[in-house]
Amino acid sequence: MTKYKYLALFVFTVILAFALRFAYLDKFPPALNWDEISHGYNAYSILKTGADQWGQKFPLVNFRAYGDYPLPLNLYITIPSIVVFGLNAFSIRFPHVILGVLTVVATYFLALGLTKRRGLALLASFLVAVEPWTLFTSRIVLQQNVSIFLLVTAMAAFFNWHKSKYLLPLSLVSLFLSLFAYHSTRIFSPMILVAAVIIYRQDFKSLFKKGGFLFALLISVVLSFLVLAAAIILEPSSRARGQWLFIINQSAVNKIIENRNNSKLPVLISKVVYNRPTYFASQFTKNYLEYFSPKFLFLNGGTQYQYSLPGFGLSYLINLPFFYLGLLILLKRAKDSTDYQFILVWLLLSPIPGAITNEHFAVTRISTMLPLPQILSALGAFFVFDYLNKKTAGKYKSILVALYLIGIYFFAESYLINYFIKYPRTYSWSWQYGYRQAVEYTKANYSKYDKIIVTKKYGEPHEFFLFYWPWDPAKYQNDSSAIRFFQSGWYWVDRLDKFYFVNDWQIPKSGQTFVLESKGSVDCTISKCLLITGPGNYPSEWKKLETIKFLDGNPAFEIYAN
Repeated sequence: MTKYKYLALFVFTVILAFALRFAYLDKFPPALNWDEISHGYNAYSILKTGADQWGQKFPLVNFRAYGDYPLPLNLYITIPSIVVFGLNAFSIRFPHVILGVLTVVATYFLALGLTKRRGLALLASFLVAVEPWTLFTSRIVLQQNVSIFLLVTAMAAFFNWHKSKYLLPLSLVSLFLSLFAYHSTRIFSPMILVAAVIIYRQDFKSLFKKGGFLFALLISVVLSFLVLAAAIILEPSSRARGQWLFIINQSAVNKIIENRNNSKLPVLISKVVYNRPTYFASQFTKNYLEYFSPKFLFLNGGTQYQYSLPGFGLSYLINLPFFYLGLLILLKRAKDSTDYQFILVWLLLSPIPGAITNEHFAVTRISTMLPLPQILSALGAFFVFDYLNKKTAGKYKSILVALYLIGIYFFAESYLINYFIKYPRTYSWSWQYGYRQAVEYTKANYSKYDKIIVTKKYGEPHEFFLFYWPWDPAKYQNDSSAIRFFQSGWYWVDRLDKFYFVNDWQIPKSGQTFVLESKGSVDCTISKCLLITGPGNYPSEWKKLETIKFLDGNPAFEIYAN
């Protein structure tokens, strides 16, 4: 195949990647979840005031959000899109479409630098364009999209660094920026950098002998990178979320104690068997191995419906044998090739950020593995194609390739039908569907009521009102009537303006008084109040005005007035 045909196929792959991510972007998934809302509004707040919604000026290490302290890079890449398109679902998701497409491009050059085969690199980038793992996640606002792009770009530049003096600095800069993209790369990037220095020590020795600007830059960046990574990880806000997600948390400690108390072993032996190190080792090993299982990669995918479709693997089933064959090929080639050794180390290190948490099959936390499953699948597929092509003297090469692509087409068709038709209708509840409609109703009737009471049933309602209104960030930051407080490792908002946010179980069955989590109360005895609540949960004397339904027809919100 000529280089022009490869170029044409590459351009087609990039266009296809864009089309699959761009189509109906504001409607599928069917709503913005609370993390998307939070990232969008904080970006909007920085655009308007130079500070996030809590008043922190241009956050660099983390921003507070709800108390989970996400990383800030996504905020800054979102701002230009908000400037152009306004604050809406499309504007905050669009940058992730671009990142997804650029990741497809970077994968091509990564695979080409590794294998020196254009066809294999093209197949790997094509799989990144169409497979569920990378397609689903690059249609929504996720920090991992930023970190995946930076990581793949760093690796693509690294595997081609001999071609240009600018590629090694580009690789280091991309890896450095990943420290500000996602928590997983804060753990992974320093490890992979150390691995690169060890595996490619002979190449770096050559740079040392040559000396000059490039070597000085390399040493400076590596040292600065490691120092900064350590400082960021030690910073309390960076570890705030990890205290809840780490394998050894209070729940794990309670379980260890319970196992000791229920054990029939002698007390001393029981302490040896049931303790934090043994519990961590067993859980970590189990979690780690799960990420290489067919169940996770090819059959069921993740356990969170906001990151993968239920019943669909992260890669198409047709690639299952090719992936594991590619893994065997990787192990074999790693014996003689530093490049394949580095890929193997990358693969082995990538599950660690997910394996040290208490969640199973965490799609986003294992994102440091991407795009290795696609590259290994392409490696396995080309091994089979080459073998059969040799056995048949090239007679059936076109047929074999066509059959494989037809298989990909049918798996993709099934997935896309589910994604655009069945999934939104069945799982709109998992996307906190209905908030936009509730805000629109409230905004249209805002002047009619003295107080507006909103349930916390679906989580953090204040953020949805801030985003969909959209609320002036300066007004919100300086709202003297606002009730904000910290409790149980989380930042809560019980009031802004004349909005009051209450727990669903604290909505009374009768009467006019509502109790807030912050111990205050809302009295509607002499006030005209609007209540946005969960289905069937309202004071008996109040009058129903509206019902907002999920896409499956079940009620999401009910709106009442006294």
